[in-house]
Amino acid sequence: MRIFNTFISFLRGNDPVSSLENRIKYTFRNKQYLTQAFTHKSLNTKPRRNYERLEFLGDAVLDIIVSRELMREFPEGDEGLMTQKRAALVQKPYLAQMGTLLHLMDYLQIDSGVDLSIEKIAEKQLANLYEALIGAIYLDGGLKPCRELILDTVWTHRNDAWKATNYKGRLIEYCHSEEIDNPNFLLKDISGPDHQRTFEVHVKIGKQTFPSGLGTNKKTAEQLAAKMALEEMNVVL
Repeated sequence: MRIFNTFISFLRGNDPVSSLENRIKYTFRNKQYLTQAFTHKSLNTKPRRNYERLEFLGDAVLDIIVSRELMREFPEGDEGLMTQKRAALVQKPYLAQMGTLLHLMDYLQIDSGVDLSIEKIAEKQLANLYEALIGAIYLDGGLKPCRELILDTVWTHRNDAWKATNYKGRLIEYCHSEEIDNPNFLLKDISGPDHQRTFEVHVKIGKQTFPSGLGTNKKTAEQLAAKMALEEMNVVL
């Protein structure tokens, strides 16, 4: 088993890992929440001793706070617009970036059998740790310090998330801002064998139909179709 020495130093009150509390601008009253937030189930399978319950809670807290900020940011925005905006801010790859920003992997307690050199595994752990940290802060100090951390991380970098990954959301936002019909994403075709499907989706706005996007799943095809539509309308990406 592997337990990072820096995390143990933190539990003993030494300086190296207290940098985490300085980084997140919050000091825990109950350090056990912090211990749990960084303990992987490979080290402790008991639900109250690993981060999974805190991750579950943090996910819900994140949704509430991000949703409230979106309502402030887009006072005239409809449900579709805000749903797309929120989706980009709570997706795992983006939360993993926030975990990297806070160096959360430095504090993870995990069995050495889990290969963190695999990008997908590391990304998942970073996102989970960020949500677990939010859950731990909520139990220890309530909603206010959670909101402060989310504003400093997820919300501060929101435009990067929206521009980099969510063409569908940007298209919906553009249509809303220009007061034109909302885009319809229409599945045109599914081709190929079961193990290698290709999805073709095109966007229709009012009476205008835009070039199709192709992807190995419907979501990817929708994103590419939205990108094609934005480019056809000369929207700066």
